[in-house]
Amino acid sequence: MMTRPAAAPRGPHRPPTRRCRRRAATTAAALTAAVATVLAGTFALAPAVSTAAGAPAARAAATGTADYTNPVLPPTETVTTQDSSDCARRVKPPVAQDTSEAVPSGSASPTPPPVPKQPVGGEQLGKCGVLVPAPSAPLPPDISAQAWLIADLTTGDVLAAKDPHGRYRPASTQKLLAMNVFLRNFKDLNKVVTGTTEDAEQEGSRVGIGPGGKYTVKQLMTYLLLGSGNDVAHALAVANGGVDKTVAEMNKRAKALGALDTHASTVSGLDGPGQMTSAYDLALIARSDMTLKPFAELDATKYAKVPGYGEYEAFSIPNENQLVSNYPGGIGGKTGFTDAAGNTYVGIAERGGRRLVVTMLAGTQYPRKQWMQAASLLDWGFALDRGAAPIGRLVNSAADATAGTPSAAPEPSRTGTVLSAPSTVPRSTMTLPTTTPTPTVAAAETGSGSSGSTVVLWVVLAAVLLAGAVAVVVGLRVGGSRSSDRQQ
Repeated sequence: MMTRPAAAPRGPHRPPTRRCRRRAATTAAALTAAVATVLAGTFALAPAVSTAAGAPAARAAATGTADYTNPVLPPTETVTTQDSSDCARRVKPPVAQDTSEAVPSGSASPTPPPVPKQPVGGEQLGKCGVLVPAPSAPLPPDISAQAWLIADLTTGDVLAAKDPHGRYRPASTQKLLAMNVFLRNFKDLNKVVTGTTEDAEQEGSRVGIGPGGKYTVKQLMTYLLLGSGNDVAHALAVANGGVDKTVAEMNKRAKALGALDTHASTVSGLDGPGQMTSAYDLALIARSDMTLKPFAELDATKYAKVPGYGEYEAFSIPNENQLVSNYPGGIGGKTGFTDAAGNTYVGIAERGGRRLVVTMLAGTQYPRKQWMQAASLLDWGFALDRGAAPIGRLVNSAADATAGTPSAAPEPSRTGTVLSAPSTVPRSTMTLPTTTPTPTVAAAETGSGSSGSTVVLWVVLAAVLLAGAVAVVVGLRVGGSRSSDRQQ
């Protein structure tokens, strides 16, 4: 039988010597001072981190200048873009660059949309150079797009633009117009669509749906926005009644919205005969999309799971629009690229009850990614005085757009920059979702929100250390007092 060994006897109590007590007290005091320093530094750092991660616009508003050194983003560089003040892109569509834009044999060349007699959105938007309100901070120096626009989605105010009605290729930003059709036509978003080989063989970017795969309409819409899949665009168009029917409905919707610079020839945004849009039209389309449920929810989703098919397992895809994960207040938009179109982009963000959209056409990823360039414009827009006179308005519909017979080529902007007077176009306030949408598709939370959590963690850790130091000091004093009593 095994017995438990007896515990070793405890030795007599030996109170700490004065030298030990002095060393311990000194250590505790040093620890307390260090913790106090950490606390002071943490509390001093917290507002700076919060401002850097989440409030560049507030910092810009306080200084009266826009912020282009946000630590979330790399440093900027100055970019010189092609002068558009000659209005060269206002009348004709872009010249075809390859066979994808050639008119099929036996088919008639698409007629470009006529240029309205009066510029849609106001007289100022008839200019083609850079248009900004007066007064305002200097524009960001890193915008590579040949045409761009920033507008308030709620009021319809156009805050600034370059060549707003210039006609350029849309690339995959065209999918925003397709979504405007799909969200109106599909009444049951839980309807199941079966993937086909034709879907999987579409040219260009593909998410990875395939023959025999089962997907709800809502899932496909999510993949269309996040992964920009041309396979998904084809599947939705077929489920909508066919590609040709969908393209025809896209052109009808564009006209109904007052997007009179837009002509669609493909659902996905792949280059096609006569296909074009403008920075102004993209803002109209994005604004309309944001009023349609559940667009805002889907567009803000960060990750989505795609079911497998055949021998292929399920997988996840991220939102290609990194503004959603990395820009404070970023809630949506759409990326795009083809060799002929260059980089195209739509970005939407919300701060302080204000929701802005940036659209960019014929851009590059230099010196920074497109979403970062959009972030620079958004910072500028959020810092702009809300009382600044807009350079124009986003119209609500074709009825609000200026109609008329085609006009001669617009008069070129003499200076390339227009300082606006108050627009005479009525405000076109539109009801939008009042809160930042919450994604319903499983998403991994990443991005700039981690900075605030880090500050809180440091504060808690410093508080714990301080409490421990205080406990050590108190314990030593009590112990020293008791040992002194015993020694007397």
